[in-house]
Amino acid sequence: MNRIRTKVLSIAGFDPSAGAGVLADIKTFETHKVYGLGVVSSLTVQNEKEFLSNQWIPIDHIIQQINVLLKEYKVEFVKIGLIESYDVLLNLTEVLKGHNPKIKIVWDPVIKASAGFTFHEDQSQEKISEVCSALYMITPNWQEIQFLVPGKDPMDAGKYLSGFCNVYLKGGHNSKDEARDYLFSTDGKVYPFKPKTIVPNPKHGSGCVLSSAITANLSKGYPLQKASLRAKDYVTKFLASNQTLLGNHKG
Repeated sequence: MNRIRTKVLSIAGFDPSAGAGVLADIKTFETHKVYGLGVVSSLTVQNEKEFLSNQWIPIDHIIQQINVLLKEYKVEFVKIGLIESYDVLLNLTEVLKGHNPKIKIVWDPVIKASAGFTFHEDQSQEKISEVCSALYMITPNWQEIQFLVPGKDPMDAGKYLSGFCNVYLKGGHNSKDEARDYLFSTDGKVYPFKPKTIVPNPKHGSGCVLSSAITANLSKGYPLQKASLRAKDYVTKFLASNQTLLGNHKG
């Protein structure tokens, strides 16, 4: 029996290698058997090893992409990746909630490309608090959370930001406890996630894949802790899929 799939939206950058950004999100959604809709926030010139440039899509063009989709489809979960600024992100959350006040937004705060290109310099604590208050969840890695909350230990920063939204702290850059992730929920609880195996093969776009896997699982009705654990297991398989920088998506 054919079943109509849940619609999930990604707003992210276009990576021609399809390892990261909106194309990686759509692959992840498809593997999770949800229907992925895509809105492009930037055009990058890159492959899995080299990043040359980035061109931001004007916000009115991003909004037009969102509007034409959400007037047609019911979307309850959105994953946002590479975005130009906190102000643009806040504007987009308002647009999304104008279509559906109960919509849940997961933001993967891409600060720096794996090839070394830096996208953001703004570290306004007032602005990041305002941003997080408009979101359901953020999924920073060890380095990104230190950018968002300078001067704090990553664990302390996770606890602090969970006062505004749920926080999934990715542990790939955690030298003390490799690959251990932490979920900080808004009810004050902390859940550690240890991978079933340590995979020595890094992958371009693994952070994008994790956040889109969480979003896909949430859209299928899994509670936050279960959705996060399933996403962690999915990314572990993604990392182990081959020895190159471009992973394979497997259901």
